[in-house]
Amino acid sequence: MNQQTSKSVALVTGGAQGIGYGIAKALAAEGMDLAIADIQAETDHRDAMDALRANGGSVLYCEGDISSSEDRSAMLAKINETYGKLNVLVNNAGVAPKVRLDLLEATEESYERVMRINLQGPYFLSQSVANWMIDQQKADSDFQGCIINVSSISATVVSIARGEYCVSKAGVAMMTKLFAVRLAEFNIPVYEIRPGLIKTPMTAGVREKYDKLIAEGLLPQKRWGTPDDVGKAAAMMARGDLPYSTGQAVNVDGGFEIVRL
Repeated sequence: MNQQTSKSVALVTGGAQGIGYGIAKALAAEGMDLAIADIQAETDHRDAMDALRANGGSVLYCEGDISSSEDRSAMLAKINETYGKLNVLVNNAGVAPKVRLDLLEATEESYERVMRINLQGPYFLSQSVANWMIDQQKADSDFQGCIINVSSISATVVSIARGEYCVSKAGVAMMTKLFAVRLAEFNIPVYEIRPGLIKTPMTAGVREKYDKLIAEGLLPQKRWGTPDDVGKAAAMMARGDLPYSTGQAVNVDGGFEIVRL
């Protein structure tokens, strides 16, 4: 049933855990109704979804694979049926290679999997959502929307043991600029967040390695980032605090990319 909510509605892909969940928490705290898209069943994340609902907003769970055109269409249809609107898209869902292989040994299978999930899926989800946002704006001149892409410092920082991941995130960075330019005439800003070393299930396998590097001075701010750090940046964008900054990237990386002597 269409609730015709008066609140802003945000779709967060990969929003049931990790960085996506940190973003979802921040947007829920802003008073937004949420649609959480993830590949696992809702029963796998019941406690997390209940915690989001505790903020007083509605949470719609959309199970699906972001790399599937059919699943993306089903997500948006479910959101439209439930809320009748969508104001914020957060393209967060992403994967690392299943096995880290040297650039000279990496497989096409791994490349294709990472690119489909990290770039192709978000690219065409953004296309669908952008057209829907344009239609909403034509129907209501007060409509406000934005798209937030979560990439990585790997958009510019080389990791030769996961080249496909780096290429996918560099693609997300360009995707941000492309959609920012295309949607500027409709006053729909598009932003990018570039997380650095964030403590999530995805980084659990390299925790010991980076604990040591952080302690030795890898980062000016000597700690891991958290999903909540990324969530604060997303909330700033979703609130409309950066109305004249479309196409810009915000690094959430503890100062990692500052060149130092």
